[in-house]
Amino acid sequence: RGPHPCVRAAGPFPRTSGIGRRRTGSTARGRADLLECLPMSIPDDLLRDLAAMVESEQTNQMSLTVVVNGAVITGRLAPERVWRQRVAEVLRDSEQLGPFAEVFSAPESTAGQPGGPPSHLHFHVARILQGPVGIPETGGMYRIALDNVSAWTVGDFSYSDK
Repeated sequence: RGPHPCVRAAGPFPRTSGIGRRRTGSTARGRADLLECLPMSIPDDLLRDLAAMVESEQTNQMSLTVVVNGAVITGRLAPERVWRQRVAEVLRDSEQLGPFAEVFSAPESTAGQPGGPPSHLHFHVARILQGPVGIPETGGMYRIALDNVSAWTVGDFSYSDK
């Protein structure tokens, strides 16, 4: 019959709490086992391509809205290099946080360099949508792992009283 689909050379994937398990038959049990071993997120090649295009163009004009762990984040994407520079500038201007600017001034990750696939989205002027409010109102700087995005759409959501 062969090894369980979750078994790899390094061992099985972690099991979930068992939600959705059925014990009504071997076929149902096999499907439930397979669902238990799937990773939480499935890489979205289209979103990765979009992130790679932003990285290569060195632009921050691509608006995107993503859902991450139930939170809706909307804003403009920026290349990692540009995002790091802006975060470092903000930190340098702070008396208390100035020493942390150096971390963001360091060379970017290999995933953000040309030829390497991006692993994160870098939002500039972004807001977390909470009810009728976007937090912060002026926009913030967010770094989001691509693998944590469960849904997305092109465009920046905003609220209107009309």
